[in-house]
Amino acid sequence: MPSAPSAPTAGTPAPVKQPPAADRVYAHVKQGVLDRRYEGGTLLTEGELAEATGVSRTPVREALLRLEVEGLIRLYPKKGALVLPVSAQEIADVVETRLLVEEHAARKAVPAPAGLIERLEELLARQKAEAAAGDLAAAAVTDRCFHAEIVRSGGNEILSRLYDQLRDRQLRMGVAIMHSHPDRIAKTLTEHEEILQALRAGDAERAVALVHRHVGWFSHLARGEVR
Repeated sequence: MPSAPSAPTAGTPAPVKQPPAADRVYAHVKQGVLDRRYEGGTLLTEGELAEATGVSRTPVREALLRLEVEGLIRLYPKKGALVLPVSAQEIADVVETRLLVEEHAARKAVPAPAGLIERLEELLARQKAEAAAGDLAAAAVTDRCFHAEIVRSGGNEILSRLYDQLRDRQLRMGVAIMHSHPDRIAKTLTEHEEILQALRAGDAERAVALVHRHVGWFSHLARGEVR
């Protein structure tokens, strides 16, 4: 009789199951675009991506098709995939949507529960540490989390899901802006502190005004202005 398969040795961790090849390529390229390893205007080839991720070209094609649907790249047959730069129209569209959602959320967040204030304090401290360390990609993620926490505090799941759909665009814009306007990170930290103080004080109108000024600054980029 064939012997029964041996049981795993006690204390030996079970093997980690890898995600499908196409998912690995998708995550690799998407993260590269978001943190600017693959900047706008970069041409990616299937061969290079297959080698970088250790897969065949078929899952690379599948991943690139998904990224094209999301608007991060544009495919050119027999040439590769062009990483699309952040356009002025994209910035304007994101800013308009953020203002609609975040001004409503800031007003609804007052009176702010203690849990929200504590979470915002924690995120602000983290972002300060990341900025001091020069980790702009991490600071952009924490920046986005700060705003998302205020939106979620309103308890409107539909609005939260709508806001979450902006996540990748926000992160990509955030990293690009921090690199092109290095002085902006200090202003962002100051403005986050002011928004937090307004929420802590229960001043809804001031919180809304601060959010409008903070988010609205990005619209100057769309118009080619610098402040």
